[in-house]
Amino acid sequence: MSVPEKKPAEQPAAEPAVPAVDDSQVPASATGVLTIDLDALAANWRKLEKTAVPAECAGVIKADAYGCGIPQVARTLAAAGCKTFFVATLGEAKAARAALPDTAALYVLDGFFQNTGDDYAAINCRPVIGDLNELAEWDMFCRRTGWKGGAAIHVDTGMNRLGLSPIEVQGMIPRIQTGDHGITLVMSHLASAEQINSPSNARQLAAFREVASVFTGVPAALAASSGIFLGASFQFDMVRPGAALYGVNPTPEADNPMQPVAEIKARIVQLRDLARGDTVGYGGTWSARRPTKIAILSAGYADGYFRAASSNDGTRGADVIIAGQRCPIAGRISMDLIAVDITDLPPKAARRGHFATLLGEGITVDELAHHFGTIGYEVLTNLGRRYHRIYKGGAAPAES
Repeated sequence: MSVPEKKPAEQPAAEPAVPAVDDSQVPASATGVLTIDLDALAANWRKLEKTAVPAECAGVIKADAYGCGIPQVARTLAAAGCKTFFVATLGEAKAARAALPDTAALYVLDGFFQNTGDDYAAINCRPVIGDLNELAEWDMFCRRTGWKGGAAIHVDTGMNRLGLSPIEVQGMIPRIQTGDHGITLVMSHLASAEQINSPSNARQLAAFREVASVFTGVPAALAASSGIFLGASFQFDMVRPGAALYGVNPTPEADNPMQPVAEIKARIVQLRDLARGDTVGYGGTWSARRPTKIAILSAGYADGYFRAASSNDGTRGADVIIAGQRCPIAGRISMDLIAVDITDLPPKAARRGHFATLLGEGITVDELAHHFGTIGYEVLTNLGRRYHRIYKGGAAPAES
């Protein structure tokens, strides 16, 4: 392979780049850094709470708090004033309960399984029941043990995923009328909340209003992140934001009202010079159109940076930021490595050992999701475990 000629000596040299991450916070062995801004997380919760007043604003912390860490996120939200939390599984509930005050209400969205009642009682959490068999098993446990911890009822108003049907709810009227029913929340879930003009929103709202009227005196919850911004009629007694807490845009038809929470950086492990026509990466799908300098970054799809963001000779992929400038990915993303075209950077702006920004500095989780061919939820929940994590602000340790 031929090596391109050096740039003219008379070109002024740039100042050495300042590393993008404070090296004092990062072990020399760390190839990537994930920083979670807990102050931004708390600010997002407060904004959502204000938007939903007078409804209570809960917090969804399932999937390891959307990849940001259940213990740290739970403590931060509780310190901000959040009193009700939702997880998906009992395992997540155990991690959340260890970080939360005993007074915090904790719901498990995936429902109640037979012979798990003791596990619920041991950590004082509540199942979200969406099936008559679950309800019967829960009732049997409560009668046997005298447990009074309560449960939520999930009603299907159009998602066709989990939940009792409206007809099954009608059969619960005698139970609700007794007063001692043990139901602490009735909830449903919108299928198209991010689409402001979707007719399904109005249909589900009407169906849920009818359901909520059956559960006299029981708090009702319909809206998750995007549903909050559909207006007061969707907010009922409680809202359940998830992705919006972590910076995903809940209003994709408008500007994002949330602050970014996660930032990802990866080290530059090597710099290489290419001649015109040289190819990069598996399959040689990207070729240099000029003498080119590339940087190799220590991250890849094993770290949750999807292969779909690759580039080829006909399609530009995602960008990263090095020395404050956007630089395009060159070629296919590998399991552990990403090649980036840095030809247009000033000399010495990129150095081995410095960091490139994969998420942050203007690259949003929604932008990455676009390049990944998915949604911001999936980007966050796939954040790799190989990153060195730094938590700043909030009610959490500085590092983990």
